[in-house]
Amino acid sequence: MTTKAFQKIYTKITRITKATCSLRATGVGNDELASVNGKLAQVVKIDGDEVTLQVFSGTEGIPTNAEVVFMGKSPSLKVGDQLAGRFFNAYGDPIDGGPVPEGKEVEIGGPSVNPVRRKQPSELIATGIAGIDLNNTLVTGQKIPFFADPDQPFNQVMATVALRAQSDKIILGGMGMTNDDYLYYKNVFSNAGALDRIVSFINTTEDPSVERLLIPDMALTAAEYFAVEKNEKVLVLLTDMTNYADALAIVSNRMDQIPSKDSMPGSLYSDLAKIYEKAVQFPSGGSITIIAVTTLSGGDITHAVPDNTGYITEGQLYLRKDSDVGKVIVDPFRSLSRLKQLVTGKKTREDHPQVMNASVRLYADAANAKTKQENGFDLTDYDERTLAFAKDYSSRILAIDVNLDTTEMLDVTWGLFAKYFTPAEVNIKQELVDKYWKKD
Repeated sequence: MTTKAFQKIYTKITRITKATCSLRATGVGNDELASVNGKLAQVVKIDGDEVTLQVFSGTEGIPTNAEVVFMGKSPSLKVGDQLAGRFFNAYGDPIDGGPVPEGKEVEIGGPSVNPVRRKQPSELIATGIAGIDLNNTLVTGQKIPFFADPDQPFNQVMATVALRAQSDKIILGGMGMTNDDYLYYKNVFSNAGALDRIVSFINTTEDPSVERLLIPDMALTAAEYFAVEKNEKVLVLLTDMTNYADALAIVSNRMDQIPSKDSMPGSLYSDLAKIYEKAVQFPSGGSITIIAVTTLSGGDITHAVPDNTGYITEGQLYLRKDSDVGKVIVDPFRSLSRLKQLVTGKKTREDHPQVMNASVRLYADAANAKTKQENGFDLTDYDERTLAFAKDYSSRILAIDVNLDTTEMLDVTWGLFAKYFTPAEVNIKQELVDKYWKKD
């Protein structure tokens, strides 16, 4: 063994699997980066003096006498204002043809914020998508997933949220994206002139799947810089966490770990929590809010990934295609934001909680009327009106292409109430009816 510029070099590999290689080495840290025959690798296990390295692009072609160089550091990102408007890969290298940004080098994947340094979330984060803002209002510092089937337009929704959300910075972490998806985001952001507040870390299907594991930590390290150093409201969009979990499974499988439910690693809960728990509201005003897409296999929410996600996050948002209006909507029955009561009626207009409750109750009455209709029962006049209301409500409020601010969405809903019902049927406090009911 020889040393060169403080880097340790070894040339005797004791064991090689499809994704890992092991050797005897000392003074090596967990998560430390290394180069194996020129291929980038990372320490994933240390047992005494036996070190196991995960080789990102696979171990094919690596001989037992390959040169292994330890770099003495974990994966890191240079953070600074120059990140804004740029696209990077999983290692934080630019992929947009621009220069390498200057900044302070920070190791990724640090600890989440100490609970005593956190503040109870209390700031509204309006997405501009009425189906979210009316029934499932989001709060800064919240962590919430989108549960969606793979054929749902979740990338369009995420791009829309990125453009409309009232936040200072948007950090996009793309895992296992097709090139079409990557170009879609790039074009949407460029055309909207919004690049100056968006930072993107992209792993495409052409990149090694193991590299996906670095994306969330890269995105959150950038987010922490803007939230902590600049006191900014940062929204982190991660898509798709199922691809992230699949990459975890590939690695644990290649390391011969015994799989858990749905062939996922036993550490899945901790791996997901480590990411989601970075969501935080700081007393100084900075915040990190996380919205992550979890694609479902055949709508199965009992699969290990959505199942574990549901325990960690504060609610979930469901997308589904409404067959009556032919649009994708935010499902008001299956979606839930557990923190919405912290801002509805406080940071939004006073009538918000009552309008939200009344509209979902009337929508539920329409669902019952639909069941009666499908089973051949006669419909009452009220049933007919609820069905008409539900169609209007789906296309004008719940559909993901509806762009309204929080005041407009309430006014539109009041208009629908007045169009189809009497104040008594809507059942909202009289003082609010007197103030907001559409008299015309």
